Formats: sequence, structure tokens, C-alpha cells
Amino acid sequence: MNSLQENIKPYSKAIVKLLKGTINKNDIVWNDILNYQNEIQEYISKIGLELIVKENDGFAFLKQFEIDNENNTIGIASRRQVGFETSIVLVILRQIIEEFESDPTDFTVTEKYITESELKEQIAFFLPEKFNKIKFLDDLKKYIENVEKLGYVKESGTSGNEKKYKIHKIIKEKVTLDILNEFKENLKQYVESI
Repeated sequence: MNSLQENIKPYSKAIVKLLKGTINKNDIVWNDILNYQNEIQEYISKIGLELIVKENDGFAFLKQFEIDNENNTIGIASRRQVGFETSIVLVILRQIIEEFESDPTDFTVTEKYITESELKEQIAFFLPEKFNKIKFLDDLKKYIENVEKLGYVKESGTSGNEKKYKIHKIIKEKVTLDILNEFKENLKQYVESI
């Protein structure tokens, strides 16, 4: 056995997968993350990362430490810019998951699913009157694909003849209530200016 192999820990694969993105409870390294949280945190903290485990929601991810009051990080992970329209979809999905969790109608259901038509309905209700809703709704598939690439929704079969999506609860961590409220205010100001 060479010296590199001797350095491999039982949680090394979990760290590598975490560096690539969010880990769900059905992932092969989930139990390693739960069993070695302290060891993983100790290792990744050396490069400015924090392990976030949401055991009840069934996911874990890495978050960068902020190194100053201006929200700067050491930059190990790049921040993704999303377009305005994709941001609207994210905000609406975040609002949907918030409403789902704060007013459950069925306590046995722990995951929220939404169809494209349900999302269109929410968007039409959410967007102000002056906003060009027709163009937005025509391009909705593209915005949903963008959100899916970011890992906030996952196609999960069909309902009738349309796609059904599972809203991933990590959206609560990435789109906080403060961000949600700030975006709504910015949207309101934008619409008033046109």
C-alpha cells in the first residue's frame, strides 16, 4: 500500500461528492456523512467550507464561510449568476415550499411536487399586472430546465399528460426568506418603473 492510499479516510468519498454538490439521503455516501460529520467538518473547514446537514429533510451540502462583512468568501466555489426570469421561478418555488411546510394539509406527505400548469398558475398570480406574462409563460420550460440544472427541482414522472417536478428542500437554504422578501420588493420597484 502506498502512502497516498494510507491517507484515504472512510469519509473521503463523501467529501469528494459534497464538493461536487448536494447529497440526498438516498445517496451511497449519506450514512458516511451522518457518521463522520465532525471529521468531515474538521477537514473542510481548512479550506473555508462548512458542512450543513439537514437530516430531517434528507440532504447535506457545503457552504462557504464569509470572511468579512461584505459577504466575501475565499472563493473555492463559484457563485452562479441566474437570469431574472429564472430568479422569478426560484422565488415562486421557494414561496410554494414555504406555504407547503407552514400549512400542511396532509401530515404524511413530506415532499412537495408541482406540475408545469400549477407553476404557471402561481406565476400568473405572483407577477404584477404590468409584467409581460405571456412571453414569460411561453419560455417557462427553459426557466424550469435552468432551475433543474441548479438542483432545486427534479423531474419526477408525470401527472396526466404533463411533467411533474419535486421541489428540493435545499431551496430553503439557498433562497432564504430575506432573499425572498428582497426579491419581491425589487420586482415591485422594477414593475413600477416600466
